[in-house]
Amino acid sequence: MPPHADVIVVAAGASARMGGTDKLLAPIGGRPLLAWTLEALRAAPEVDSIVVVTSAERQQALEYGSGSPSEAEITFAEGGELRHDSVRAGFEALERTVPDPVGDRVVLVHDGARPAVPVGLISAIVQATATHGAAIPVVPVSETLKRIAGDRVVTTVDRSELAAAQTPQGVRRSLLRAALRSPESRQGTWTDEAGLLEACRIPVHVVPGDATNLKVTVPADLACAAGLLAGADSPRRTGIGHDAHPFGPGEPLRLGGLDIRGAPRLYGHSDGDVVL
Repeated sequence: MPPHADVIVVAAGASARMGGTDKLLAPIGGRPLLAWTLEALRAAPEVDSIVVVTSAERQQALEYGSGSPSEAEITFAEGGELRHDSVRAGFEALERTVPDPVGDRVVLVHDGARPAVPVGLISAIVQATATHGAAIPVVPVSETLKRIAGDRVVTTVDRSELAAAQTPQGVRRSLLRAALRSPESRQGTWTDEAGLLEACRIPVHVVPGDATNLKVTVPADLACAAGLLAGADSPRRTGIGHDAHPFGPGEPLRLGGLDIRGAPRLYGHSDGDVVL
């Protein structure tokens, strides 16, 4: 029997780096960004329910698409001041709406600002969490990293053991319940769920992430997200096309990337190749 999962969507942030735009309600293809996130999550067959942790204003403005393969139930909870406050609020709402005394169900925590999360990645995290207890997606760090002090470089950081964490991050319900009740959950600020689990000495498995799983953080990210979602939302189209160019002076004739010496070339803005 495949594992079942419930999702907490963290969508209570202030969009501080968006220049006054509420990124979660920013329109992409006629729908709010957050609606795309929910659509992606609902498409995963393992997902049974979703708790969206957000403001009352966003809840009123949100319109999410219908017709997804999953019938995952969506409920709302009021967000907290910080991310970990919102996760706690979402978990408490989940405990009320989908009781799981044994704690075998998988809980996913996902950023509301990641609208292009692939369904395959969601399923991979659910499966890894069911097997290992906790799992997160990571991608390699491609940039050279520097440790700095003020306006000076102190040293170059070895990136061979570093990775960038994405969401959804998965954890078995019983483990997250214990972590949120632990003294560590009240100490400091953790910026993702794996950070809390690490503090509680709960092992976290890693799964390869996906470069398309973009987190919208600054205004330029909206255009990138729109491009990703336009490709995902558009059906593949096939047809018959044609191309034509007049003959021009000189040679060779280029067809399909091959040069044919002794034949007049075709005139065009590039190479005049008429083979599609």
